[in-house]
Amino acid sequence: MKRVLRALPLIGPALVAGVAYLDPGNVASNMTAGARYGYLLVWVVVSANLVAWLVQYLSAKLGLASGKSLTEHIGERLHSRWVRLAFWAQAELAAMATYVAEIIGGAIALNLLFGLPLLLGGLITAGVSLAILSLHNRVSLRSFEWAIIALLAIIAVGFLAALFVRAPDWGDVAGGLVPQFAGTDSVLLAASIVGATVMPHAIYAHSALMRDRFAHIPRQERSHALFSTRIDVTIALFTAGVINLAMLIIGAVTLTPLVNGMDASETPSLNDIYAALGSALGPAIAVLFAVALLASGLASSSVASYAGADIMHGLIRRNIPLWLRRTIPAVPAIILLGIGANPVWMLVLSQVVLSFAIPLALVPLIRLTSEFKTMGDLTNTRLTTIAAVVVAVLLVALNGWLIVLLVSGG
Repeated sequence: MKRVLRALPLIGPALVAGVAYLDPGNVASNMTAGARYGYLLVWVVVSANLVAWLVQYLSAKLGLASGKSLTEHIGERLHSRWVRLAFWAQAELAAMATYVAEIIGGAIALNLLFGLPLLLGGLITAGVSLAILSLHNRVSLRSFEWAIIALLAIIAVGFLAALFVRAPDWGDVAGGLVPQFAGTDSVLLAASIVGATVMPHAIYAHSALMRDRFAHIPRQERSHALFSTRIDVTIALFTAGVINLAMLIIGAVTLTPLVNGMDASETPSLNDIYAALGSALGPAIAVLFAVALLASGLASSSVASYAGADIMHGLIRRNIPLWLRRTIPAVPAIILLGIGANPVWMLVLSQVVLSFAIPLALVPLIRLTSEFKTMGDLTNTRLTTIAAVVVAVLLVALNGWLIVLLVSGG
C-alpha cells in the first residue's frame, strides 16, 4: 500500500494521453454502433481498450527508459530524407484526421448549448484548446495535466449520468462480448471504434509526455516510475473503457428508434442524438451530453496538438509557432462544417483513417521496446513482445478485411 501511495504523485501522463480515447470521434463511433447494432460490438470496445493498455504501456516505457519520444527514435533511424518525410506526412495526416473530429465535435457542442454558428464554434474550440496547451509551455507540465484531468472528469459525468437514468439489461450487454459482425457496415464501425481507441497520435504523445515528466529521473528510481506508470495506464484505460462502453450502451438504449427507417448509409447527426437524448432521458441528460462533448473536443484537441508538435520535431526537426500549428489542421474541419457534410459520418470516417495509421506507429514501437540497447533493464519480455506482435497482426488483418469488404460491396 505504501508503494501505491508513493506512486500517486507520479500519475498523470497516461490520463492525459488517455483523453485521446474519448474524443468526439469516439462519441460518433460508439453511439452510432450502439444505435445501429445494439450490443453487437461491445466486444470490440472492450478488446480495443485492452489492446490500448498494452500499446500505451509500451509507449510510456519507451519514453521512460530512453528519455526520447517514439518520433525522435524513428527520425534518427530513418536516414533517407524522403522516407522520413513520407513517414512524417502520414503521421500528420492521422493527426489532422483527429483534429477534424475534435473541432467538429466542439463546434457542434457549442451550437447545441448556446446556438453559436458552427464556424464560430470551431474557431472558439481551437482557441480554447490552444490556451489549454499553452499551460504546458508557459506554466508547467503538471498544470497542463491537471487541466486535462479536470476535463476528463466532466466527460465521465456527462456520459455516465445517462446510465443512472435508464440502465440497460446487463445480461444483453454481456452477450455482446461474443465476437461477431453483421455485414460490411458493422466491420466499418468496428474499424472506426479501434481507430478511435488505439489512437496513433496518443502512441506518439505518451512517450513524449513521459520524456518530459521523467527526463532527469535517477536510474535507481526507474523501477518505481515504471510501477507508477502501470497504475497510471490502468486507471486511464479503465476510465476510458467504461466511458466508451457507456457511449455504446446509451446508443443502444435510447437511439435505436432514431435510426429505424434510415438507410444503412445514413447516420444520425449529433443534433439528432442530442434531441433524442432529451426526448428519451430528459433535457438535463441532453445538456450533460453536450457539455461532455465540448470537454471532449477541448481536451483531445489539446493533446493532439501536443502530439503534432512532437511529430514535427522528431521526424523533420522543425518547430513552428503554436498558433500556426493549430490553424493549418483546422482548415479541413472548417471546410467540412461550411459545406454541410454530415458531421457524425465525417467523425466515423476520420477514425477509420486513424485505424489504418496505427500499425505505422505500433511496429516501430514494438521493435524499439524489444531492443536492449534502447531499453536497458526495461526491455520487453518475450511474452510482451509476442502479445504486441499479435496485436499488430490483428489490427492489420482487420483493416485488410475492411478493404476487401468495401471493394466487394459487402
